[in-house]
Amino acid sequence: MDDVLFHLAFPVTDLAQTKAFYIDGLGCEAGREGPNSLILNLYGHQLVAHVTHGKIEPQQGIYPRHFGLVFKQEADWEALIERAQQQQLMFYQNPKVRFLDSTLEHRTAFLQDPFANLLEFKFYRHATAIFGEAEYAQVGEAS
Repeated sequence: MDDVLFHLAFPVTDLAQTKAFYIDGLGCEAGREGPNSLILNLYGHQLVAHVTHGKIEPQQGIYPRHFGLVFKQEADWEALIERAQQQQLMFYQNPKVRFLDSTLEHRTAFLQDPFANLLEFKFYRHATAIFGEAEYAQVGEAS
């Protein structure tokens, strides 16, 4: 499945703000752009920002909707977090460790873009927890 890319479309209200957050802030590469959309390369995955003229209602908390990346190397996660801090991006939840000293242990942080879209970036101490460890019931945090 190495030849498969993830695609996600999400709402924005302003392409200049989108570029400031995703390109200048996160380091995405810009792809095609039209008057109402912008393609972004986020670590080799395709994001498409679509301008909406309606109000984007922020959700209360991190569930049910957010998107992001799971890093395979802790140094890559740390580099993205450091970049976000240097670029003064808005953290919805600051970097922390979940499920410390368990097989599910992972580092996580949530960013919020200017349109209230939430992005989570994670690194699992044990790669088996990414898709496995089904004997555990914990997923995320208590809602």
